[in-house]
Amino acid sequence: MMKNIKHYFIRLNRSTLFFCLEGILVITLIQCAQIPEKQEIENIELVQKDIPEANDKRIPLSLGIERTELYQKALLSRRVGVVSNQTGMIGDVHLVDTLLGMGINVTKVFAPEHGFRGKADAGEHVSTTTDTKTGLPIMSLYGNTKKPSKEMMSGLDVMIFDIQDVGVRFYTYISTLHYVMEACAEENIPLIVLDRPNPNAHYIDGPVLEMSQTSFVGMHPVPVVYGMTIGEYGQMINGEGWLPNNLKCDLTVITMSGYWRNMNYSLPVAPSPNLRTDESIQLYPSLCFFEGTSVSVGRGTETPFEIYGHPNFPKTDFSFTPISSEGAKHPLLENKLCNGFNLHDAGMKRAIKLDLSYLIEAQNLLQGKAEFITSASFFNKLAGNTILLEQIQHGISEEEIRETWQANLDVFKIKRAKYLLY
Repeated sequence: MMKNIKHYFIRLNRSTLFFCLEGILVITLIQCAQIPEKQEIENIELVQKDIPEANDKRIPLSLGIERTELYQKALLSRRVGVVSNQTGMIGDVHLVDTLLGMGINVTKVFAPEHGFRGKADAGEHVSTTTDTKTGLPIMSLYGNTKKPSKEMMSGLDVMIFDIQDVGVRFYTYISTLHYVMEACAEENIPLIVLDRPNPNAHYIDGPVLEMSQTSFVGMHPVPVVYGMTIGEYGQMINGEGWLPNNLKCDLTVITMSGYWRNMNYSLPVAPSPNLRTDESIQLYPSLCFFEGTSVSVGRGTETPFEIYGHPNFPKTDFSFTPISSEGAKHPLLENKLCNGFNLHDAGMKRAIKLDLSYLIEAQNLLQGKAEFITSASFFNKLAGNTILLEQIQHGISEEEIRETWQANLDVFKIKRAKYLLY
């Protein structure tokens, strides 16, 4: 057989060799054309050095925040701003306390929606205040000021970002990341993102946002569930040119080790007051659409985003009454008995797709009894388009609705692939 192979190569004539070389040249030119700007490449090379280790299932999971040896040196002798909340923990110690204990000069803390300690309601105004433990100023990035101002950024040499996300477009921490990247780019301040697992990274689904529907609950043309870690998402913001005025953030991602995308990761700290369990985080992409309707998702109960109901639903063997509580001071349908459905007790398996059946069923149950959609504009912002609401109101089946997403999802998956770190 070796003789045949040798004979085959000997018989290659000049034209065949030229054809092969021409093919190699074309492939090389295509690859070169896809290379981003120099600064982007330098940053990507920095974070991707650890990729083989990151994907190694044989070693324990280490979050970006826990790999202090990879970012401590970049913070020494610099004035540091920290963007974090209650999830920014190394074991039982917060990132801010860890950095101070390492002799890092932390001068300011920036807090997203729900505040630095994660106690505020969804949409509640969060004020700028002082951390009682450290005496550091805490700058609110929710309410009237979602983007760090020039004044807030003054006196900083570097920013570090560590917030646990859930991988859903309308969960606002990725919008906070966008505005932090924009402010850092404007002030020429480098940003370090400490990467964390995305508990919904194992699938991609939902309509891709149309730019006519941009808001703080959806700033970029991505699907509802986009299957990326927050570090990967930051790279996509940079690489796709989503920052205004052709800005590029000097971004470094501290990758995880021992992580893979389909990992079933249980969050040790609730990322917000009403996402308290693994089940609620899995159900959140599907149930959050109810926030534009008259149907309660259990805010003001012990199991928010694991149940849904309405006083005008037919009586079932499950009911609940929302009451004022921490994280839900004035919940929808407060003090009203709601008939409904307990999805936790229904033995829910790990989500592998967006489930529209809850919306469709709720609309059918309220038909002729009560108003279903209470804010079409907010529903459309959550959906990222206007057609989903029309499809549901016109009784289009879930299968037919899903078909209308597919082409845009396919395009997104191709774009997304360039920024994956795991």
